[in-house]
Amino acid sequence: MSRYVYLVRHGEQQDAEHGLPDGPLSGRGQRQATAIAERLSGVPFTSVHTSPLQRAVETANYMTARMPAIEPQLSALLMDCIPSGPEPEMPTAFEPFFGGVTPDEIAAGQAQMADATAEWLSPSRDDRHDLLITHNFVIAWFVREVFGAPAWRWMGVNQANCGLTIIRVRSAKPPVLVTHNDLGHLPTELRTGLPVDQPF
Repeated sequence: MSRYVYLVRHGEQQDAEHGLPDGPLSGRGQRQATAIAERLSGVPFTSVHTSPLQRAVETANYMTARMPAIEPQLSALLMDCIPSGPEPEMPTAFEPFFGGVTPDEIAAGQAQMADATAEWLSPSRDDRHDLLITHNFVIAWFVREVFGAPAWRWMGVNQANCGLTIIRVRSAKPPVLVTHNDLGHLPTELRTGLPVDQPF
């Protein structure tokens, strides 16, 4: 039996460039959410879970509007978070990122991601297709977890707004990364949220 976990980063947030912690989708974010909804409309999803932040909930609502049999469920395990803190072997280039991050925030993020990966990267007795609408750092942590990479290695793993990552979980084998940050459903002008433009 296989469990497929579909990880989607929320659409572009309105006024995200002003550093707002949350808010509604921009017009472009709405188009991104519509595009990923069309991309995944034929998948027989078993469940849909979303971060409770507004930009994720709105993305989930756009997507499940095309999947009327599924109601998105809020999950605090998919909240934006800092999954780990600085480590001795971490490249020094990443150190400035943690300048304003408290030990309590790091501890909370570590606990959250331990519970999230236990919840969705565990094998299932039946074939499942689980859709998770979440945030960049959360998806990066899931990818890091699949590869068994050092804890700091989620840093530098980036997803575009409404990019698609798929993980396959089986009982007898380690999880497999099927695809990461697939942007095939997004035209060039909708490829946002990455540190470097992705025109192709």
